[in-house]
Amino acid sequence: MRGKSVDFVPAALLESSASRVSDVGATSSTESALIEVLAGMVSSERVSVDSHFFDDLGADSMVMARFCARVRKRADLQSVSMKDIYRYPTIRSLAGAMADSAPTANESPVRAPVEVAAPASTLQYGVCGALQLLFFLGYCYLAGFVAALGYRWIFASSGVIDLYVRSTIFGGACILGVSILPVLAKWILVGRWRPQRIRLWSFAYVRFWIVQTLVRSNPLALLFVGTPLYVLYLRALGARIGPRVAIFSRNVPVCADLLTIGAGTVIRKEAAFLCYRAEAGWIQTGAVTLGRDVVVGEKTVLDIDTSMGDGAQLGHSSSLHAGQAVPDGERWHGSPAQRTEVDYLRVAPARCGTPRRVIFGLLTLLKVLLLYVPLVEGGVYIVMTSVPALAKLRGPGMNEMASQDLYIDALVVSVVLFFGIALVGLLSVVSVPRLLSIMIKPDKVYPLYGFHYSMYRTITRMTNIKFFTYLFGDSSYIVHYLRCLGYDLSQVVQTGANFGMEVAHGTPYLCSVGSGTMIADGLSIINADFSSSSFLLSRASIGPRNFLGNQIAYPSQGRTGDNCLLATKVMVPLDGEIREGVGLLGSPCFEIPRSVERDSRFDHLRTGDGFRRRLTAKNRYDIRTMGLYLVARWLHVFLIALLGLAAVDLYNAFAQVAFAAFIAVSVLASAVYLVVVERCFTAFRALRPRFCSIYDPYFWWHERLWKVPAVSYFQVFNGTPFKNVIWRMLGVRIGRRVFDDGCIFTERTLVTIGDDCTLNAGSKIQCHSQEDGTFKSDRSTIGAGCTLGVGALVHYGVTMGEGSVLAPDSFLMKGEEIPQLERWGGNPARELRENHIHACRTGQPNHSDPRDRPTGQQGQPADLPGQQGQPRLHRGQRRVAAWRRRAEGNVRWK
Repeated sequence: MRGKSVDFVPAALLESSASRVSDVGATSSTESALIEVLAGMVSSERVSVDSHFFDDLGADSMVMARFCARVRKRADLQSVSMKDIYRYPTIRSLAGAMADSAPTANESPVRAPVEVAAPASTLQYGVCGALQLLFFLGYCYLAGFVAALGYRWIFASSGVIDLYVRSTIFGGACILGVSILPVLAKWILVGRWRPQRIRLWSFAYVRFWIVQTLVRSNPLALLFVGTPLYVLYLRALGARIGPRVAIFSRNVPVCADLLTIGAGTVIRKEAAFLCYRAEAGWIQTGAVTLGRDVVVGEKTVLDIDTSMGDGAQLGHSSSLHAGQAVPDGERWHGSPAQRTEVDYLRVAPARCGTPRRVIFGLLTLLKVLLLYVPLVEGGVYIVMTSVPALAKLRGPGMNEMASQDLYIDALVVSVVLFFGIALVGLLSVVSVPRLLSIMIKPDKVYPLYGFHYSMYRTITRMTNIKFFTYLFGDSSYIVHYLRCLGYDLSQVVQTGANFGMEVAHGTPYLCSVGSGTMIADGLSIINADFSSSSFLLSRASIGPRNFLGNQIAYPSQGRTGDNCLLATKVMVPLDGEIREGVGLLGSPCFEIPRSVERDSRFDHLRTGDGFRRRLTAKNRYDIRTMGLYLVARWLHVFLIALLGLAAVDLYNAFAQVAFAAFIAVSVLASAVYLVVVERCFTAFRALRPRFCSIYDPYFWWHERLWKVPAVSYFQVFNGTPFKNVIWRMLGVRIGRRVFDDGCIFTERTLVTIGDDCTLNAGSKIQCHSQEDGTFKSDRSTIGAGCTLGVGALVHYGVTMGEGSVLAPDSFLMKGEEIPQLERWGGNPARELRENHIHACRTGQPNHSDPRDRPTGQQGQPADLPGQQGQPRLHRGQRRVAAWRRRAEGNVRWK
């Protein structure tokens, strides 16, 4: 079924439309021009200056986004954004706001970066990839050498106790080694990080990438986040961190020397403070400075050259952009942040001294060394010695891999282990955390780094295992799984897609979701609040008949009630009256229509006997999808197991080289396998834009493409030319020399990326949307030389012009068109103006433009600062020079 987004109409029809609406109450040239633009885009017989865009004319956000794009192309009209459309939903009110915000001499669009790096040559690009490959092979050889020593030593043990002791010693030595290696590499290769620019694909970039890769892959960064050991690791990397600091985010600051954190500061989950960013062909490093007793909320982004004073707070789903500084004691929220009166520190402090922190850190380390490491290594030993065919591999010779018995035994063992561990794991996550939860009472403050905190960490880690949410998500069975975990789901109205595949929480036993609510991917329920010394669990309740979009952090104090639409990346309000029967969009949020006519087109499919038949058919399809998911994961495990057995068989002849080859080939084979899995499901064909019901069989097949392929695995290739090769293999139309530091494409074959683009960590291009029972998808195009900031999200049907920049943590809504060389930012994103720079840096809304004046409890976010002036062009930048000349020839005040 072909997508049905509004198309442009023939010129003759536009003329007739214009004549038809020429006498509908326009009192100014602006109103007449706006009516002329809108007339050809809606199906209404009459477009009046007082007609409501959504209620009277039947428009939706896609139509109005294209309306905004057409307005921006007209020299006789000021530009408007989607925020303006929602705030002034009639021609009369919109024209009035545009008249009140007449342009001034010091106001102009903010240009993209002042200096664009000269595109790397093919030779330089290839040399960079070759050096990265050489480092990878060297690391594999080192890992193989160490693994060979451990293999020979552990398998020479003579009893259970001896096996345990050797496994503990070897495992502890490995953890110590891989923890020290990043620190040594950083100080040897880089020394102390300083604010600077590093040209992508240069020799300096190779050094940066090596340090970045080692720092992020350190087990201290993966296992010990939320403990004092993680703080010690950052200090060893050069970060200046005061006492009593608590960090719960897994996003490791790579350039740690540029990070300063004062005493008593707390940084919540999923906060990004990397101390670097990539933009316009450069890696830019800069300082992030946090004072004493600072609070940084969940799902936040701190860009380079940002700071927060003593006692300052940054709310959840917010961001600070380059140049922003939160003064002492002030509270900010939004993207980019602005001042607010909301208090985001909800937990009273508790006694948590240095001895408590030291003891907890030591006990956590001992638990890993004395329990987890011997359990893994001992399990491998038992399997290798108990299965006869596998035990023969350790004997002399290299002929065992030709034995049919070996493959049969390996197949049986892999099936038993994979599905057995999955079953035992499922039983464990629905039972063990429930017993532990009895020991923690809600709404009671507990000190960090004690018995109750240890119980909380165990509950959180066990109940947030992604394997099971991916298995059951996007199906009717996710409801039963979440109920078994402890969710209070009231009386479930089964839709077959009540929850997506990514659902996270602090504790599942204090999560309530009302009847009839549907939730897309990326929900994080914040029912655990922290200070630097204490934590508290409280119930978070999402009302009935809601729809929650992607990437939402929902706090326990959220002020939303029945029948709300929470749009993608919205900042859930914590103050004011409880919102009901409305939609919320943006950060800070503002009200939009709960639904539009286009999204209710398939509501009739959700009632009656026909609905029950469709739901039954979807459930059967989802069972097959879940089976394919398990089989695909098991085959991957079996493939890696066979490669491991081959390495053991070749060990006697090639020693550590066999193990090194196993590690290197496993990484490559996994990538090829996962690419083949996805391409087989798509039959090597590209997706097409769709507009259909979630009960259309096409949508079920599309869900299968989200579930079965393991695209997250490809993050291991971030920052290398090999990532682009993989994207091409998956069907992405991607240009040359694209820098991808961790971008996610949900629909690979609907994405087009131009040459020399820069995609930052945590950015995402999502070519679909699901609202209630309606699914929509369309293509998105990122022009050559564009930059997506850290944590930015691009929706479907979007076009970014050449050389444009989307600022960090921005949300570019569906249907938007960014002109070339412009800088956009915010949530939702809009063009940036020079007169918003001061407002952004001081946290005050820009009241000089009536369209930016706050309303209600949340207000409107200020725009971003940008860089100005003409670029200093380098040799080989003919394309960039052409962009600049075209732009300068068409500048108009906005």
